[in-house]
Amino acid sequence: MAITRRNFLATGSQLTMGFAAFAGLPFLTTVSAHAESFDVDKLMEKSNLEEVALGDENAPVTVIEYFSLTCGHCANFHKTTFKHVEEEYIKTGKVRFIYREFPLDPLAAAGAMLARCAPGGNALPMIDLLLDSQRTWAFSDDPVKQLETMSKQAGFTQESFKECLTNQKLLDDITAVRERGHTEFKVDSTPTFFVNGEKHIGAMSVEEFDKILEPLL
Repeated sequence: MAITRRNFLATGSQLTMGFAAFAGLPFLTTVSAHAESFDVDKLMEKSNLEEVALGDENAPVTVIEYFSLTCGHCANFHKTTFKHVEEEYIKTGKVRFIYREFPLDPLAAAGAMLARCAPGGNALPMIDLLLDSQRTWAFSDDPVKQLETMSKQAGFTQESFKECLTNQKLLDDITAVRERGHTEFKVDSTPTFFVNGEKHIGAMSVEEFDKILEPLL
């Protein structure tokens, strides 16, 4: 079933049912035993969406994370390992960290849309907010209402909230990022990372991330 703007203005129970395009994708929590590499230039090809990123563009290491805002392992990674990566590698100019949307369900797609629409271009703070408070909205009996409440705290109005979630082009662009990740780079679970082109699957620990990054620096 296609994802359309009408889906996102449905009730919370309808949203959480999901659609065929986002169904049946597993969450993996371990690092791939045999890391697979992909061409960095291909990975860095621009989409219709501006990259959401942190860090020096000229950093020696580029990390791309494909994430879903309703993925518990993604939320856990950002509450734990990412804080270490940010302090030790991103802020010190060693790593450029790029976020790529890979919504596993309509709620995650709705959250991704709201992050892209965040007032003042504050996509990253909105992503942080949604990941940090994931259990509040993603597992709510009325997730749409929870998203609306959180969005208003982030500066949305009732009108801008609805306008964002009825922006079919934005939804199509996010879906295109997801589909390209799946078809070209074999992403089928979240979080999935590409570190200078090398693919790593799962919510890695601080020690696992250090082991990958240090040889590259």
